[in-house]
Parts: sequence; C-alpha cells; structure tokens
Amino acid sequence: MDLLACPICKHFPLKLIVFEETGIERPERIRRCELYCGYHQAMVRDLSELNCEDCWSKEIVSGILICDGCGRWYPIEEEIPRMLPDDLRDRNKDLGFLSRWRSRIPEEILRGGKPFNLGNP
Repeated sequence: MDLLACPICKHFPLKLIVFEETGIERPERIRRCELYCGYHQAMVRDLSELNCEDCWSKEIVSGILICDGCGRWYPIEEEIPRMLPDDLRDRNKDLGFLSRWRSRIPEEILRGGKPFNLGNP
C-alpha cells in the first residue's frame, strides 16, 4: 500500500478494504512503510506505533482498492490487485465482483464507482 497510487489519476494513497485474508510466514527481513500504512490506513507520520510484524504476517486474498481522487475501484482477487485501465477491464467480471461483495463495499462505489457500478451497469 505504501507504493500504490491510482494508475488513472495518480492519487495516493488508495483506500483498502479487506474481504478475505490468510496468515503467512513472516519474512526474516521486514520492510517498514515509508509514507502510508495500509494496515492502519494512515500516514506513517501520524502513527505513534507501527505493527509491521502483524501486517507482514497476513496476505490479502480478496478485497478492493478505492481511489478517493477519481472514484475508481480496483478488485483484489486471488491475492492480486487488478489495477487495469478502464478499456482493459472486463465489465461482466467487474459487475460480478461488485455483486459478490456488495455487503462489504461502500454504497458510493456500488452506485457510482468507475468504470462500472451496480447503479448504472
């Protein structure tokens, strides 16, 4: 999360919502976030304590990245963030993703997220 920006408008940071995660073995060497901590959803400078060990012991299986700059959203599926430009995205897959996780996705994304949403499919 410390490195990800919206590929369309370049807004940083992106909002992360985790739907499913799994525990993994922590690497020997842990890299600390420099600017933004996705685990705490805050800028590093605003945190009094970082739980890097907790963060590095988890892998996101499913979730969503949301850009507050342009209103785009990007699915995370099978541990991979799918951050494609609009013209390379699969409308049916994206709408299926929104439908599957609708109870966990903010209403503004469900009804008005770009490039596809359930309010105006």
